[in-house]
Formats: sequence, C-alpha cells, structure tokens
Amino acid sequence: MNSVIIWTVAIITVLGVFLALVLYLVAERFKVKEDPRIDEVEKTMPGANCGGCGFAGCRAFADAAVKAENLDDIFCPVGGNDVMKKVASILGHEIKEKAPSVAVVRCAGSCQVRPRTNSYDGMQSCRVKAALYAGDTGCSFGCLGCGDCAAACQFGALSMDKETGLPVVDGQKCTACGACVKACPKNIIEIRPKGPRGMRLWVSCVNKAKGPSVRKACGAACIGCSICEKTCTHDAVHVIDNVAYIDPAKCKLCRECEAMCPTGAIHASGFPKPLDKDAVKARIAERKKKAAEAAAADVESKVEA
Repeated sequence: MNSVIIWTVAIITVLGVFLALVLYLVAERFKVKEDPRIDEVEKTMPGANCGGCGFAGCRAFADAAVKAENLDDIFCPVGGNDVMKKVASILGHEIKEKAPSVAVVRCAGSCQVRPRTNSYDGMQSCRVKAALYAGDTGCSFGCLGCGDCAAACQFGALSMDKETGLPVVDGQKCTACGACVKACPKNIIEIRPKGPRGMRLWVSCVNKAKGPSVRKACGAACIGCSICEKTCTHDAVHVIDNVAYIDPAKCKLCRECEAMCPTGAIHASGFPKPLDKDAVKARIAERKKKAAEAAAADVESKVEA
C-alpha cells in the first residue's frame, strides 16, 4: 500500500515537472517582446486614458509612438507640447509644436431665444433624447441640454448653465481631449485653436435649415445671409449648407464679421476689449467708399485713354 502511494506521488511529481517545463518552453517560444521604451514613454504621459490622442489609452499611445517613424501624426492633447517634447527626447525624434486648442460650443440657443415647443420626461441623456425625437424646441440641430458633454469631461472643464441651459467651457481647464465632442449627439462642440493670446472667433450655430425657419426657431441662429462672408477680406468665412463657418487658420481676428452679423451668431472669446460695433462698421464703410472711388477712377482713366 505504501509503495503504491509513493509511486503515485513520484509519477505526479515527475509529470508536474515535465508539464511545467513544457509550459515554460512554450511561453519562451511565443513570448511577445516589448520595447522597453514603451514603459518609459508611458511614464511621461498624463495617465488620463481619455482617448483624445486617437488611441485606446496612454499605453496604446506609447506603443504607437515607439513604433512610429516620426511623431508628426501623433499628439497628446492633454499633455500638450511639454509631454511631446519628453516623448521625442526618449525616442530620438523631433516634434513640431502645435498651437493649444480648446473646445467651443457651437450653439447659442439659450432658453431665452429658443422657444420651447415640446416637453421631455424621459431619461436625462442627450444621446437617448436625440434617438427619440428632435428636441424640446423648433431647432433640431441645437443643444439638448442634458449635459452628456459635462459628464464626459474628466477635467471639470464643462458645466451646464442653469439659466441658459447650455454647456459652458472653462478654457483654463479644457485640455482639448475631445471627449465632449464624442459625447454630443448633435455635434455642436468643436475643438478649435485657442488663438493668439487666447483670442478666437467662431460661429455659434450649426443649424443647416434655411433662413426664415431658422430665425423662427432660434433668435440667435445663423441665417446664412452671407454678410459675414462678403465682409471678410481674408477669405476666412464661408457659408456652407446655409450656415457660416470661420476658418481659424485664415481668420485675422479683425472682428468685422462679428460686428456685421445681424443675429449675433458669431461669438468671440479672449479679447481684451469689448467690440465697438459702430467703429468697426465705420471702418468697413470707409474701406468700401475708397474701393468704390478707386474703381470709378480706374474706369474714368480707361475712358480717357
């Protein structure tokens, strides 16, 4: 009896050692070797795992950065240029610094200018609400006011204004990670450059319906009148699908479009002084007058010739 027990233990022991050896050899054979620089890069990351870089998290970002030939198409919006300099230093790359960006809300349809036409008693979620119906007002493009964007922000940069019913962005806290953009089913949040010294202009409307119906639905909407487009001398403003858009790369921050907008759909932020609309309009009128005089003089000279 004792010999049977001894042989059983011995066989099990030998079998265990053999299987352990097999498992070890298999593990070594198929082991995925990681570049140690991945850990180094990950340590420099902010650890937000927000996905703003386009990858699943900071680890995935680090892996992609190590494998990339350069860092031209890889950027961490949360860490910004400071973090990217550290990453570049580890990997022996050079980076082109990017201008800081910030989220802007492209809807000015507050409770005061957007008459309520419906009542919603369901789950307080913009995504659920958008799937059920157009919204509480006549504008089917605007903010639904449930705060999905604020809930998605990990940095406390978004909050809902109780008076207007619209989200408010804290430019100092915003990291431009884009989580709020993904959370908004109406696509009214956009990531734009902060602009020089924090000055920027944007059209706070995405309503693509035609002027009369837009005006009826919201008193602060863009009506696609093209006055801003005709006013801009820098080719920065264009009306596309009945709504104006300002190209931040071309905008010179002259604020002429803002002064001429009949509905106030163009918003500004970061400027040290409030807009003097009368002064800007006088400047535009003077420019047009000089242009007309120059054109008349040119015609006259051609006639005399």
